[in-house]
Amino acid sequence: SGSEGEGGSGSEGEGGSGSEGEGGSGSEGEGGSGSEGEGGSGSEGEGGSGSEGEGDLEKLFIEEEGLSDDCEDEMEVLENTSEAGTSIDHKKYDEDFDFDSERKQFELLKAAKEDEMFPDEVDTPLTEPARVRFAKYRGLQSFKHSPWDPKENLPLDYARIFQFENFTRTRKRILGRTENEGVTAGHYVTIHISKVPHSFYDGWYSGRRPLVLTSLLPHENKFSVVHFVLRMSQYCKQPIKSKERLIFQVGAQRYSVCPVFSQHSPGDKHKYERYFRPGSVVVASAYVPISYPPTPTLVFQDDITKDGRVCHKLVAFGTVHKVDPDRVICKKIILSGHPFKIHKKSAVVRYMFFNRDDILWFKPVQLNTKYGAKGHIKEPLGTHGHMKCTFNSQLKAQDSVLMNLYKRVYPKWAYTIDVDIPDTWTEEKHDLLEEQMN
Repeated sequence: SGSEGEGGSGSEGEGGSGSEGEGGSGSEGEGGSGSEGEGGSGSEGEGGSGSEGEGDLEKLFIEEEGLSDDCEDEMEVLENTSEAGTSIDHKKYDEDFDFDSERKQFELLKAAKEDEMFPDEVDTPLTEPARVRFAKYRGLQSFKHSPWDPKENLPLDYARIFQFENFTRTRKRILGRTENEGVTAGHYVTIHISKVPHSFYDGWYSGRRPLVLTSLLPHENKFSVVHFVLRMSQYCKQPIKSKERLIFQVGAQRYSVCPVFSQHSPGDKHKYERYFRPGSVVVASAYVPISYPPTPTLVFQDDITKDGRVCHKLVAFGTVHKVDPDRVICKKIILSGHPFKIHKKSAVVRYMFFNRDDILWFKPVQLNTKYGAKGHIKEPLGTHGHMKCTFNSQLKAQDSVLMNLYKRVYPKWAYTIDVDIPDTWTEEKHDLLEEQMN
């Protein structure tokens, strides 16, 4: 009877009246009036006017930024997804999916990640002798202090470039002389240009694009090895492989080249970088017209929108570092082996080479281990790549034996001024520019 009396009356008295009194009146008074008063008026007053104002701003943003119809479609898909929760138009999403581009980006990221986890390590080929595959490489006792002749075995492209006897002195003399020469800012001048091809004039006039004229300082019409200090833009999230074609905007000049990347470090030798990674600073070297530092530099990458238009994506920015064909860029590779038998300070190493002649060829090169030991090859054992090595300390079973090899890397002669112009210039912008000039 206690359960029925307390439970029943409690359920009816407290639960029932509470549900009707607090819950019912609360739902009608607070929830109902709140929904009508705050929610309803807010939806009509704030939401209605806010939708119209935000819609106009969105249209202006799309017009100013030049967003394509594809971007608008993607925004609609995202809005529909957020409103409907889990309803996604998979067919429309797959129509804009580029599988080839996705696969290339995946391969690039995979190679860059592997190079970051195991930097410079390469596998010794089984089908080709190592002395033939790595014939251009040499060993250095110390990368920092060992000598390297910058005039040794230069490529044929070095016969086409200009080299300064003292670049720092020449730059100081030329920039100091040109400060007080030429036309001062704010003056209008008339320029007559002779021997202009008709094809250039017709192409410029039909496109109605602005024509930019710049003067050149002494030696800026000559080619040399120019080095740029670059920092990757925060908007670029993908690594860039060395010798990939990029567009350089150096001052008023624009051209396309395939630079090689190296570390921005002191000394007479600089390590070659296989990838330009996000957030890093590198030195890009290429055969281009001479420019004097600190000329500002922007680096772009060709990109094609979904509707087939050409656009340039900013990937890096920086300045001209110096003009120096004698700057040595060294590519490093690491051959690795594993200890097979260990006896005090000597060990039998395998898997670094696979024949006796390769061991004899690389015998003078110093060996290192991941735990800091140093040694050298004493003699080959058998004919299948086993070799006896001695070290300055006893090896551990989990240690790896490494051999560092280096070769000098030169840029590719890939300079061209044929750069695709983005399809963003219109007659309306041309008329607006003319009005501002008038």
